[in-house]
Amino acid sequence: MTFMYSDKVKDLQKRVTAFMDEYVYPAEKVFEEEMNAARRAGNPWVPTKIVEELKLKAREAGLWNLFLPESKYGAGLTNLEYAPLAEIMGRSHIGSEVFNCSAPDTGNMETLVRYGTEEQQQQWLVPLLEGKIRSAFAMTEPAVASSDATNIEARIERDGDEYVINGQKWWTSGANDPRCKILIFMGKTAPDHPNRHRQQSMILVPMDAPGVTVLRHLPVFGFDDAPHGHAEVRFENVRVPASNILLGEGRGFEIAQGRLGPGRIHHCMRLIGRAERALEKMCRRTLERTAFGRKVADQGVTRERIANSRILIDQARFLVLNAAHMMDTVGNKAAAKEIAMIKVAAPNMACQVIDWAIQAHGGGGVSEDFGLAQAYASSRTLRIADGPDEVHRNAIAKLELSRYMERN
Repeated sequence: MTFMYSDKVKDLQKRVTAFMDEYVYPAEKVFEEEMNAARRAGNPWVPTKIVEELKLKAREAGLWNLFLPESKYGAGLTNLEYAPLAEIMGRSHIGSEVFNCSAPDTGNMETLVRYGTEEQQQQWLVPLLEGKIRSAFAMTEPAVASSDATNIEARIERDGDEYVINGQKWWTSGANDPRCKILIFMGKTAPDHPNRHRQQSMILVPMDAPGVTVLRHLPVFGFDDAPHGHAEVRFENVRVPASNILLGEGRGFEIAQGRLGPGRIHHCMRLIGRAERALEKMCRRTLERTAFGRKVADQGVTRERIANSRILIDQARFLVLNAAHMMDTVGNKAAAKEIAMIKVAAPNMACQVIDWAIQAHGGGGVSEDFGLAQAYASSRTLRIADGPDEVHRNAIAKLELSRYMERN
C-alpha cells in the first residue's frame, strides 16, 4: 500500500506547518524566558502567557483538537490522517499543547469520548476540549513493578453511593499543573478476581478532592518540565461519587488498551518530529563548523551519522504509518504487534538520532542552548512510559511465536 495523504490532510499539514513557523518556533525562547522567571520567583508551576496566547490563535485558525477522530468533537481524522500532523507538532516541546493535542489530555479526552457517560462528558470532557482545564492519568506506582499493570496495589472500594480510593502513584504527568482539575485513576476493585485482568477499574478523581496530596514533582534528568511536570501523588480515603466509575468495575484493562493504542501513535509521531528537527540541527551545525581543516559535515563519521539518521527516521515513520493504517482498518487488537513494534522502534530511533546531534554540537549539545538535551531526556522517558521496551518486545515475540505454534 501507499501512504498518500488526502487533500484535506495536505491542507492541514500546510496550515499547521505555517502556524509552527510563524508562531510556535519563535515562541520557544519566550516560553523559556517566562519559565526561568517563574523559577527564579520560586514557583515554576504557573501557565505561561505565551502558550495561552498561542492556544487562542490556534483555535481561531481552526487548528484545534485535531487528534480526535470523532467529527462531533475534533477534526474527524483517522489515526493515519492525524499522524503527520502529530509529527509536525512534535517538532517543538510546546507545539502539541498549543493545538490542544498534548498528552495526557489527548488520551484522557479519548477515554471520556469512548467510555464516559453524558454527565461525565459534560463535566470534564467539554472543558478539556475547550482548553479551559488540564488533566492527569494515575496508573504507575512506586512500590511495585508497574510494567506489569496487574501488580497495581491501589484500591477502589465501594461504600454505598461512593467509592473510597487509597494508594500512591508516581509519574502522574501534569498533576503539578494548577490547571489540572481531573485525573483518571486506575486501581483494584476486585483484587481476588480469578482473572487478573478483571481486577482493575478506572475512576474519575477531581484534583481538589479531600485526601489527594501532591507529594513532590519528579524531574527527568534534571528537567522539571514545568509547568506540566510529573508528580508523586498520595490518595488517602479519597471519596468520589459511584457515578465517577468509567464503564464499570473490572473494565480498567479494557479501557487502558483503548486509550493507549492511539496514544502510542501520537507519541511515536511526535518522536519522529523531534528526531527530524534534531537531524536538521545536526546538518546546519556541521555545515557551519570547521575542524581539522575542513567542515565537520565533510568528515566521514558525520556523513555516516547523517545518512543513518535519515534511514532510521524514515523506517520509523513507515512503521508508525503502517500501524496507524491497521488500527483504522482492522482495529487495535489486530494491530497489537504493529503498535508494540513502533513503541520500541520510535523512542530508540529518536534517542540515537538526538544523541548524534548532541555529539555534532560538542559542548553546546549538552547545554540548554539548542534544546537537544531536553529533547533527549523526554525521548528517553518514552522507552519506559506506556510500557517499557522489554514488555513490548516480549509481546512481539509471543505474537510471532504463536504463528508457528498454531502450525504444529
